[in-house]
Amino acid sequence: MTPEAPSVPPLPLLDRERSILAFNRRVLAQASREDVPLLERLRYVTIVSSTLDEFFEVRMADVVEAARSIGNGAASNLAALCEEARALIAEQYRLFNDEVMPALQRQGVVVLNHAERDEPQRRWVAQFFQSQVRPLLVPVSLDPAHPFPTVANKSLNFIVRLDGRDAFGRENRIAIVKVPRVLPRVIRLPDELCPGRQGFVLLTSVMRAHLGELFPGRTVEAFSQFRVTRDSDLELDEDDVTNLRQALRSGLTTRHFGQAIRLEVVSSCPDGLANFLLSQFALAPSALYRVNGPVNLVRLNQLIDQAEGEVLRFPHFEPRYPAPGLVANRPLFDQLREHDVLLHHPFDSFEPVVQFLREAVEDPQVLAIKQTIYRTGAESVLMELLLEAARRGKEVTVVVELKARFDEEANINWADRLEAVGVQVVYGVVGLKTHAKLLLVTRREHEGSRDRRPAAMPRLRRYLHLSTGNYNPRTARLYTDLGLLTADAGLTGDAETVFQELASQARLRQPQHLVAAPFGLHKRMLRHLEQVRQAAAQGIATRVVLKANALTDPALITALAEAARAGASVDLVIRGACMLPPGLPGQTERIRVRSVIGRFLEHSRIVYFRWGPGEDEEVLYLSSADWMSRNMFRRVELAWPIRDPLLRQRVIDEALVPYLHDTRDAWELDAQGRYTRVSDSGVSAQAALMRLHSP
Repeated sequence: MTPEAPSVPPLPLLDRERSILAFNRRVLAQASREDVPLLERLRYVTIVSSTLDEFFEVRMADVVEAARSIGNGAASNLAALCEEARALIAEQYRLFNDEVMPALQRQGVVVLNHAERDEPQRRWVAQFFQSQVRPLLVPVSLDPAHPFPTVANKSLNFIVRLDGRDAFGRENRIAIVKVPRVLPRVIRLPDELCPGRQGFVLLTSVMRAHLGELFPGRTVEAFSQFRVTRDSDLELDEDDVTNLRQALRSGLTTRHFGQAIRLEVVSSCPDGLANFLLSQFALAPSALYRVNGPVNLVRLNQLIDQAEGEVLRFPHFEPRYPAPGLVANRPLFDQLREHDVLLHHPFDSFEPVVQFLREAVEDPQVLAIKQTIYRTGAESVLMELLLEAARRGKEVTVVVELKARFDEEANINWADRLEAVGVQVVYGVVGLKTHAKLLLVTRREHEGSRDRRPAAMPRLRRYLHLSTGNYNPRTARLYTDLGLLTADAGLTGDAETVFQELASQARLRQPQHLVAAPFGLHKRMLRHLEQVRQAAAQGIATRVVLKANALTDPALITALAEAARAGASVDLVIRGACMLPPGLPGQTERIRVRSVIGRFLEHSRIVYFRWGPGEDEEVLYLSSADWMSRNMFRRVELAWPIRDPLLRQRVIDEALVPYLHDTRDAWELDAQGRYTRVSDSGVSAQAALMRLHSP
């Protein structure tokens, strides 16, 4: 009788929400590093505020709903998450108040509150209030005819408790004052009022100093800033929607007034006012967050933008141009017929992508352009080029993802403009987000005699750009991503099939070279992991290296663990949420998980498999997809192999190996979900790549 293999207990997955909070703690840790310039340290503080906003708007909203519908277990989880978030926010404000702002003050950058302003500064602030702020304020005193106003998501407001009677002799005690969104939150004082320093005041400080003027004849007894965060995930029944763009446009209005999730007030807010606000928003006491400083630190970005001083910022970095394999001032189409080009952003310039589209627009032999749009921004040179291509009579097709979270409005506006000039705009597949990033150009080419007269019927040749990141030149300077420019007939033919399927939704042939989700990407990754597992079980040296933003899909996590248990070496570089616990005896001790948090946001998705010594026993893919269930089953995603040995080695040498050996910006994960910084010194992968790519 064959003995049974010993049973292995199920892999205990780490909690996703806690993993997201842990990512925010790693980002916040950058604000405490003395080797990071001061304004950049402040930027990390603001980034945490922004990412926490999204955490509450999306992830915490789901946890709150589960607590309401399921009961005790989910409620306990919600309470624990609230406490973790509260501790993180307390540390954020401690760094802001005790380290970053005092250090900036020592460098001559000061934010002055009312008590710190001298008499000339107070006169200037009073004049600014009267001329720029007061005309936009409409205080609302609450009574039966003036109920609590509708407060938009993340808008900043004041709650005020008043003494005395109003103009009609009534004792309405509570008033609400909305902080105008159209005004700057950070105002720089004239230089002559701050000799030798850069002086700033916050809009809320200006309003706070003059609140009493909004209520003549009454006394302000107490007040507080407050801000409510609401559930902002748009819920649409796409099977019931006849016009997705119109439905989303309507949904964008209601998003600002979804279910309240979090209430922020200043730490000095009286309990009575805080409890009154909680009751107005139907929130439990656990949803209250008292902060020791300005509510909404995100707006301190305006201080970063206005402050001067090179030593306060990261040194300027100019991406390399042209990239390896490209020759400046030579048509890209000519170069791509000879070889593929790999772009590694932000170390390589994004300009070749813009140039690729610009040449396509200006070239009379280009007949058609097709592109996907996910996050391109409210202003985009690429979108303007597509508009110009349509005006020149080219066939332009754009797949616009209207459901790109928090970019819906910009994408709807681009869809309107594109359709107005004759672009064929489609919105992908019902129920799926189109997250794949590709740009396909079809060009008519003659292969004829020396006098350029065609010797035969012209042929149509396709050129393609594939990317792990968005078509956004601004974020291409801030995010690490990889792109491929190619004229490979297999890849370009598959790209044509993808566009045809997105537009017609007809069942077409499966791509032969590209791997697409939701059709086969998940299965392909599982298949490669099984190849690795089987080879490892036979004693063959095997390897898996994955670099992604998140790893949360249970089936892929299980397959990684099984490959490692069989003897494979597994390295995971996961920037954000990771639910795989490394280092569990007998299960994941051969898996190492690290996260790199540096100057740039790690965004590229790469996976390398090796299950034998032969050339046909290894493969490297670039992809638009993270290893999450939503990416594998609820999005249109693409992965593509890098077959050119030189380009594949370049990806390994630049985008994988440095991150496995980073000792300055890397954190390592343990089986309990705790991250530990590898070191505060040593080698930074991003810094090394900047040196390598410096022009």
